[in-house]
Amino acid sequence: MERYNGKKKPRQQADKKTSRSVQTGRMTEEERQRERRRRRRALQRKRERQRRLILGIMAIGILFVTAVAVRGIAGRLLSSSDSSDKKTAVNASDASISVKDSQTTEKASSEASAKDTLKAAKRKAAQYDYDGAMELLKKDASYSSNSDMQNAVSKYEEAKASCKSWPLEEVTHIFYHTLIKDPSKAFDGDYKEADYNQVMTTIDEFNKITQTMYDKGYVMVSIKDMAKVNEDGSMSPGEILLPEGKIPFVLSQDDVCYYHYMDGDGYASKLVVDENGKIRNEYIEDDGSVSVGDYDMVPLIDRFVEEHPDFSYRGAKGIVALTGYNGILGYRTDQSYETRPDDLDANKVEWLDAHPDFSLAKEREGAKKVADAMKAEGWLFASHTWGHQNVGQIGLETLQTDTRKFKDNVDPLIGGTDIIIFAFGTDLCGPEDYHGDKFEYLKGAGYNYFCNVDSSKYYVQIRERYFRQGRRNLDGYRMYYHPELLEDLFDVKSVFDPVRPTPVPPMA
Repeated sequence: MERYNGKKKPRQQADKKTSRSVQTGRMTEEERQRERRRRRRALQRKRERQRRLILGIMAIGILFVTAVAVRGIAGRLLSSSDSSDKKTAVNASDASISVKDSQTTEKASSEASAKDTLKAAKRKAAQYDYDGAMELLKKDASYSSNSDMQNAVSKYEEAKASCKSWPLEEVTHIFYHTLIKDPSKAFDGDYKEADYNQVMTTIDEFNKITQTMYDKGYVMVSIKDMAKVNEDGSMSPGEILLPEGKIPFVLSQDDVCYYHYMDGDGYASKLVVDENGKIRNEYIEDDGSVSVGDYDMVPLIDRFVEEHPDFSYRGAKGIVALTGYNGILGYRTDQSYETRPDDLDANKVEWLDAHPDFSLAKEREGAKKVADAMKAEGWLFASHTWGHQNVGQIGLETLQTDTRKFKDNVDPLIGGTDIIIFAFGTDLCGPEDYHGDKFEYLKGAGYNYFCNVDSSKYYVQIRERYFRQGRRNLDGYRMYYHPELLEDLFDVKSVFDPVRPTPVPPMA
């Protein structure tokens, strides 16, 4: 290896020497190899520079793409954050609205409930049940903050304080038989006309009497408000509290069975419960079609009290007196319709022949449905004896047999009763206190309230073991022959139906 002053030759000088050799074409083999190595190194350096340039460009591209990606991700994250914030804000707003809606609904529900309570209390107060009205209001959850309720309680307290206890011995009792819907059929000149004219009342007369008595201040009360039965079977006087100007009376109706003999004579055929739960009558038209309406005392009084709640004392209605031999309330509920004994009444035989699909169970089911609806409306039931017996004339054994039939065939449908209204207007004895075997039997059979017929204005006995009251018949006979006995109730001239035949036949 050549040396220059003890050092390696500079590459520049070597290159120049090689270059001259190449240019002159006089290169040795060593020089050619060295030239090839030089060129390879130069090419390698060039390729390295190119590789580095490419890598640099790629790095810049990657950095650019990364920057763009990062920006996009950041934007999405920011957008997501904004959306989340917006959703959170919307959800919060929705929650706030939901709470407000809930509060509004709850408030509206509370106000509606308060109005219903006030309405129910108002009806109770209208029927003189001031204690019940005040108790209803005070139990309401909103009472402590509801000034309307508080004012109503104050008003009812004043109304109650103004009431006076009515003398129980001065409570009158009026009664009717089945009302005549179509007088042209009842008063058609046949053999039944005389009876109908004497003891029946037309719907027109009934409605006029009811309105007149209401206008005079009369209010229906229950005999069970007049006297209470104690646990040991003894009786205690009750109490009737009414405002000034109101007059209590008891209402009843006999023979609400719609007997076979009345068919086609202008009377309703049965009582029913309509699709709205109201008690109505069915009436069979001339063409055989059936109409449903208010054709007798029970539905007519119900409709009247709906419009005039103050005609009823604490929800009381009247007493419906039932026999049993033709069934009750227009349903053929007596077991004889099923057993068909040899001595079966001809009217029953004819009816059964016309109704081959008869079912005692269905008839009883229908009667019980009506009876339950009536009791819910404030009506009471009474025995009129199963066979319409004259208790003053029959013997004890007959009375016992008749009472058992009533308890077997009627009591299960009406839920039992401790009221007996004597048929034919008779009684167990005269005005003296009850005594004797018949009274003891009936008392032992569970009867506590006893009613006869009496023409006097008042007839009330409250004794240690029973309650007794006389009743006044408002029918053709009483209106035609003794109108003066009804002047405290209504003016007969303004009530008497002009279609009623006169003179009314006298009682035999």
